[in-house]
Amino acid sequence: MKHSFYKLQAAAFVALLSAATLFSSVPVCAAPSEQASTAAESSVVSQTQESTGESSAASPNVAPPAANQNPSANMQRHYFDNNLVNAGLDTGYKETNTITKDDPHFGWQLGKFNVTGYTRITNEDTDNPIFLKTVGDKVTLWFKLDQDINRLNGDQNLKISEDSNGTDEYFGIKESNFKRGTLIVKHSDYQNQNQEPVIYRDYLTSKLTRGSDTTVELFEEGDYEVALDYEIEKTSKVLMITKKEYYNYRIFFKFSVRNGNCMVYPFDTATRKELSNSSITPNGFYLDLAKSRYLDIDIKKEILKQGADGLTEDVRFNSPAKDGDQYTSEGIYTIKVTNRYTKQQTEKKIYVGNNNLLKAYVTTGLSIPEIRKKVDNGAEINDDGTIVTTIKKTSIIPEKIPVEQKAAAANSQPKTETVTNKNAAAIQTEPDNPHLPLIIGGSAAGLILILAAILVILKIKAPKKP
Repeated sequence: MKHSFYKLQAAAFVALLSAATLFSSVPVCAAPSEQASTAAESSVVSQTQESTGESSAASPNVAPPAANQNPSANMQRHYFDNNLVNAGLDTGYKETNTITKDDPHFGWQLGKFNVTGYTRITNEDTDNPIFLKTVGDKVTLWFKLDQDINRLNGDQNLKISEDSNGTDEYFGIKESNFKRGTLIVKHSDYQNQNQEPVIYRDYLTSKLTRGSDTTVELFEEGDYEVALDYEIEKTSKVLMITKKEYYNYRIFFKFSVRNGNCMVYPFDTATRKELSNSSITPNGFYLDLAKSRYLDIDIKKEILKQGADGLTEDVRFNSPAKDGDQYTSEGIYTIKVTNRYTKQQTEKKIYVGNNNLLKAYVTTGLSIPEIRKKVDNGAEINDDGTIVTTIKKTSIIPEKIPVEQKAAAANSQPKTETVTNKNAAAIQTEPDNPHLPLIIGGSAAGLILILAAILVILKIKAPKKP
């Protein structure tokens, strides 16, 4: 009985020792609280996304503004003073007589001219306003008829008459039938070349209703002169005799149209592609003003002088340029554009050639000495002119070991230890978990206490010797 009890005691000890060993080898997992926190965060994200989706779906679509049925009504307009004169009768509309109270045209106007489709106006208070247009603008001249041409100023005895022998001395128009009003528009281009005037005969016909706006012409850059020649017939009765009188009138004004931009477009002479600011081309370039004929363009060429630290101050040339000019020799070209009406300026730099130093000068904006300093410190210049800074690798110099230490190391033999089955279990590798030794130590201490307690209990319950 006693012998069996001791066997039971030994078996219990072995079982507890195995359990302790297994417990110490179980990996440490994330704490339940951390897993719960992660799940809670995922839940919050999902709810937020769903809430956002519902909010977006529930948001009402903003209705676009109603289409404007009359776009021209919202455009800015410039109205011209009529500059109405009595041009005499059959004088080629050359007279400029003041309209007095005895004149049948006194106190009322036939209509007014106005211009739309511009971005800005200069010289507004002069006799020759200048309309500045930008990309997308279409400067348009309109005429608004304010009268019934068959009952002028509400008088049934006044009407627009057919001028069958009309001439215009100012524009050099020979005698012809002007019919019921003739509109004349003359354009002068940027070279001050006068174009043939455009003539609109029978302009004031019954097709023009009172209060309507009528498009006259679409205008590009240049100077314009506009005249409206028309004849009025006045009917009166003297002693039951019908009398007809005729009067010639003229509305005349001038204006100019200019591009409001301040741009010049350089193009590669070989590829025909547009070159932006700080571009590099080995081929050369030519200038395109995109029909902006009233820009002041100056171009400066610089080169790198041999032996100098930078660009020579004595530039090769600095002169005006014009549309279509071409530049193919090596150098840095600075193109400066000035709009004489807006006073705005634009500057572009183009490099023609293959010198990497000048490429970097144009691309980076750094001075030549600054670029050279970077290169001396190990930087490299790419073909596109960008500078790449390289980091020099430092060489590691091995530590010099005295000869005596080398000999001692050669003579020394490494100690070997025979590993047997008995001590193989004692050799352990370093655990991946830095806290594992503490866990194992704590588990071992607890196990020892448990075993000691078991032994004490078993000793107490052991049968006494007879």
